[in-house]
Amino acid sequence: MGGVQARMENVLGRVLPVASVAPARLHEAMRYATLEGGKRVRPLLAFAAGEVSGAPQERVEIAAAAVEMIHAYSLVHDDMPCMDDDVLRRGKPTVHVQYDQATALLVGDALQALAFQLLSEHRLADDVRTQLEMVKTLALAAGSRGMAGGQQIDLEATGKPLTLPELEFMHVHKTGAIIRAAVLLGASCGEISPERKERLDHYAKAIGLAFQVVDDVLDYDASTATLGKTAGKDSKQGKPTYVSAMGLPQARQFAEELRAQAQDALGSLGGAARRLSELADFIVLRKF
Repeated sequence: MGGVQARMENVLGRVLPVASVAPARLHEAMRYATLEGGKRVRPLLAFAAGEVSGAPQERVEIAAAAVEMIHAYSLVHDDMPCMDDDVLRRGKPTVHVQYDQATALLVGDALQALAFQLLSEHRLADDVRTQLEMVKTLALAAGSRGMAGGQQIDLEATGKPLTLPELEFMHVHKTGAIIRAAVLLGASCGEISPERKERLDHYAKAIGLAFQVVDDVLDYDASTATLGKTAGKDSKQGKPTYVSAMGLPQARQFAEELRAQAQDALGSLGGAARRLSELADFIVLRKF
C-alpha cells in the first residue's frame, strides 16, 4: 500500500496547480487540502481494481487522482461551519480555519472542476465510449444521487432517529458512492468483462458501506489524536450512526458481515483480486 500512497502523493502534487501561479492563495489552499494526509483508500481501491482488468498504472493514477480530488473537496465543504463545523482534519486545521470560509468554498469548487478536467484531458480507456462512461460514473457518484445527496440526507437527519434501511440509504450515497466509483474507474482503465465488472461492483457496494460502519465505530471509541479529526462529534451533534442505531457490538458485527460479502464477491476473480481482498481486511480491521 505504501508504494501506491507515495505514488499518489507525487501524482497529486504534479496535477494540482502550483502555489506560485495566480490566484496563489487558492492554489496554495487546494494543495493544503489534498496533499500530505489521508490514507488514500480510494486510490488504493482504484489501483487494486485496475489489477483485475490489467489496466496500465499510468491511466489508473489519473483516474485515482480525480476520485481523490472529489473526496478532498467533500471534506473541505463538510468541515465548514454551515455543515459539520469542524476545526481539525488529518491532524491539521481544516481549510476554512487555516485560510477562511470563502477560500474553503472555492477550494472545493476548484477541486471538483479539476477532477473532471483530468478525466477528460487524459486518455484513460481504449474506447471513447468507455471513457465517457467513466466521466458519467464519477459525476453520478458526486452529485445529488450520490455523495451530495447523501450529505443532504445527513443534514436533515441530525437529531432524528433513522431506521437501519434509512441509515443504509444515506451512507450508500454519502460515503459508498465515491468508493464504488473508485473501483469502477480503476477497472475501466483496462479490459474487463461485464460479469467481472459486476463482481467488482458488488464488492465495492459492500466495502463502501463497511467503511462507514467502521467510521462510526471509530468515532465512538477512538481518540482525536488517533483519528486526526474530532472524535465523538457525530454523537454530540445528534447525528444518526450505526453505533446509535444498533449498538457498538452489533455495529462491529455488521462490519464483519459486510467484509464477508465483499470477499465473497471476489471469489471467482482469482489472484488478480488479492489487493482488493487485502483492502477489504484493512478497511474493516483498521484502528484509525
